[in-house]
Amino acid sequence: MIRTKDTVIHRLNRQPLPPRERESLALPYLPPLSPASSPDRLRKTDLRRRKPIRAFLSHQLHILIYTLIHLLFSLYIRIRQAYHAVVDRIFAVLYYHHRTPELIKKDVKGLGRLPEHISVVLHLEDEAGGGAGLDGLVDEVAEVAAWCASAGIGMLSIYERTGILKSHIHTTHRTISTKLHAYFGRPRPSFELLVPHLPPPISPSNPTLQILLLSAEDGRDSLVDLTKTLAEMAQRGKVAAGDISVELVDAEVSESVMGEPDLLVLFGPVVRLEGYPPWQVRLTEIL
Repeated sequence: MIRTKDTVIHRLNRQPLPPRERESLALPYLPPLSPASSPDRLRKTDLRRRKPIRAFLSHQLHILIYTLIHLLFSLYIRIRQAYHAVVDRIFAVLYYHHRTPELIKKDVKGLGRLPEHISVVLHLEDEAGGGAGLDGLVDEVAEVAAWCASAGIGMLSIYERTGILKSHIHTTHRTISTKLHAYFGRPRPSFELLVPHLPPPISPSNPTLQILLLSAEDGRDSLVDLTKTLAEMAQRGKVAAGDISVELVDAEVSESVMGEPDLLVLFGPVVRLEGYPPWQVRLTEIL
């Protein structure tokens, strides 16, 4: 509400007030200015609007810097991959065993501790996509088995997710025998090919190497079946609930599938277990 003094002055003058005096007269009755509508902020906004070219150039500069960073990082990754590929190839040529068990023994002789049980994860490559298919997979199994026999490792477990090796046990057994003959000649080390829950096709008296074929059904599915079995036995009173412990589960899993390997070997740029038995990999070193 306009004060009485201001009203009287306005009526006595009867002259139009200049703009500055009108502003000073109305200023006490106006609400305070918000930060968004302050003169400085409005002035900066006007400057931005008056300089669209500068804003456009600044945006393009940021895009250029971002692109250069990505380009340099991608170049670094490519150089690093090429370097490791060349180094791995050189070492593969220099340290290739040429199917000679003596060279393999010499390579592992400097190790502080030789694993007693090695587990390897292999993949079935689709022939339609240019892969080696089943023949290539079986040949890889035979190569690993021959290497383990040469290094003096007594237990080898091969994990392949689909379980196709279990359907071709005799072919796998024959290929391993041929590969061991190529490495050792005669006599060659004896081996035993095992599959969980199935009798071995050929069981020598004292095998130098035991080879166990695993698939996805030997992992989580095996634990689920064991859990159901223990639960049914507890309901029927055949086993007390307090007797079910980690040691009991470990003993049952080791007997039905396998024990914990000392070393798990993966081939590839990333770690993918592909459904590998989770109980057996608790304390295993992964390479």
